[in-house]
Amino acid sequence: MTRYVLVEDERFAYEEMKRMMQMLRPDYQLVGWAESIEQAVLLLRQNKIDLMIVDIRLSDGLSFEIFEQCPIDIPVLFTTAYDEYALQAFKVNSIDYLLKPIEENELDAALHKFERNHSLHSTTPQYKKLETDYLAGNKKNRFLVQIGDTFQYAETHEVAFFYSEEKYTYLHLFTNKRYIINYSLDQLEPMLDRNLFFRVSRNCISNIKAIQKSSRYFGSRLKLYFRPECPHEVLVSRSRANDFLKWIDGTL
Repeated sequence: MTRYVLVEDERFAYEEMKRMMQMLRPDYQLVGWAESIEQAVLLLRQNKIDLMIVDIRLSDGLSFEIFEQCPIDIPVLFTTAYDEYALQAFKVNSIDYLLKPIEENELDAALHKFERNHSLHSTTPQYKKLETDYLAGNKKNRFLVQIGDTFQYAETHEVAFFYSEEKYTYLHLFTNKRYIINYSLDQLEPMLDRNLFFRVSRNCISNIKAIQKSSRYFGSRLKLYFRPECPHEVLVSRSRANDFLKWIDGTL
């Protein structure tokens, strides 16, 4: 018997998917329903599952975080309310997607695909590409920041640079204010406009408008000077230097 879980934070969408699954695959067993990343991780750790049906955007974040916390080797069928441009990012090997509102024939076709490829193994690396492609097709225009118990937002073009320090990632504004954000630099990189932002080092992504000048440095590296000043020295590695100069020149 095929055992599956539904990860969906909207009650109506969950009930509709459950109804269609019971009609199309009455022999499948619904193991559980998760409304959040935390609940989904708990379900995965406590049950043997053959298939996941997962909404991409949950109330507590992107569902890709589930697989960061709990790597799996089972197929996932993603659902999304986003448009065709974003959906193109999800055509990755045997992982499929469905556009909401979901039609029964589309769900049936996706289930047939799952059944044909039921022996799929080692899908974990695909989630990293899926997350990267998804974010690349959905550039962020602003970021949520917290000041004590107050929530505000910062426009992306107001950010001078992002950098990591110890276990935290900081958003540093041109006004010289900085805030901790819940993204890693690896997650941020594909979310940002490449014309404005570049990963200048392992621990820094800079807005081109924040870079005042660059100079040659020992070991074929480049040293960058910022306004506002970056809290730590930033050196562009020899391997990144050529791409960095092309980016500055607008030819990358």
